[in-house]
Amino acid sequence: MTTRARRISVVLAMAVALLWMTGTAAGGRQGSARPGAPPVKLSIELNGDLLIHSPLWQQALRYGHGNYDFVPMLREVAPYVRAADLAICHVETPMTPRPPHGYPVFNTPTQLARAISATGWDICDTASNHSLDQGQYGIDQTGLALDRAGVRHTGSFPSAAAQRRTLIVTVKGVRVAFLAYTEMLNGFMPPHSWSVNPARIADVRRDARVARRRGAQVVIVNFHWGTEFQSAPSAFQLAVAHALAGDPDITAIVGQHVHVVQPIVRIGGEFVVYGEGNLLSNETASCCPAATQDGMLVFLHVVVRGRSSSVQSVSYMPTWIRHPGYTVLPIGDAVRRHEAPAGVLHASYARTVSVVGHRPGVLDPIRQR
Repeated sequence: MTTRARRISVVLAMAVALLWMTGTAAGGRQGSARPGAPPVKLSIELNGDLLIHSPLWQQALRYGHGNYDFVPMLREVAPYVRAADLAICHVETPMTPRPPHGYPVFNTPTQLARAISATGWDICDTASNHSLDQGQYGIDQTGLALDRAGVRHTGSFPSAAAQRRTLIVTVKGVRVAFLAYTEMLNGFMPPHSWSVNPARIADVRRDARVARRRGAQVVIVNFHWGTEFQSAPSAFQLAVAHALAGDPDITAIVGQHVHVVQPIVRIGGEFVVYGEGNLLSNETASCCPAATQDGMLVFLHVVVRGRSSSVQSVSYMPTWIRHPGYTVLPIGDAVRRHEAPAGVLHASYARTVSVVGHRPGVLDPIRQR
């Protein structure tokens, strides 16, 4: 080999090494941290359903004086969402330009995506039992609305190629993958095998493994699962959680769907947040359990060392939806500001805390700023 060829070879080798370390090489892999580098700590926020019944979009129309404005409904939780290093929301209902519609076949104004962005969410899960309420058109339009708002998303897809991509974001220099799946589709048949991610254990394991190969240091798995209005996890939830909690590629498991708060547990050293309740909906004791007005913002406190990561602890903030304005209230703040009857707020707080439980690693609920 000539001197010139050797120099070129060395330069190319250095370039490949640099790409590998920065995660930009083919496949997106990332090298391990520098020897002796301190661990990185991340806070990842997650929450319950954005379930947009007709009264909500009607109220949004009033807030916007003829234009849909969902921002006021979420304004009080926004500081907490924005304070997290990474904030992830769950979009229960499709968003399209078609006339809005509520239960049982939903269509939500696309302006909800703007409110999601304004509140501070970085990523949204779009896999739910209502993903196919507007067919493939609804999936496509939901994705477009979130794209225009600058919010990344996964769980339902416009193409097979999109489904094959892994949603990975870089936070404080750490590559975080987010995977999303749904247990049910309300009897609708997916137009394509790639339209929505089904909650199948083998698929989740494969996707988590692929995410790691593509450089993810943290892998969060989200499920839309369980039996509505039941605070106790269903047989399906228990089976899936116990099957996946020991997977070395998965950092944490979280979920939504049942519209009431469910426990936060540790299985084999890994945290499982079974369900965060409703973040925003029209459900009340007049139709459903009183607990459907309850929810919580959940914060995973993740420690990352090189390519490995674990959830050190979990904290949570109980919330309550105040009607008829559909404002999501952090309960501690609401009590201090007298934003709703104290007895109602204390009852909601007590319901949430009693379900979540007191377990090692689950911190006392966050009451206020």
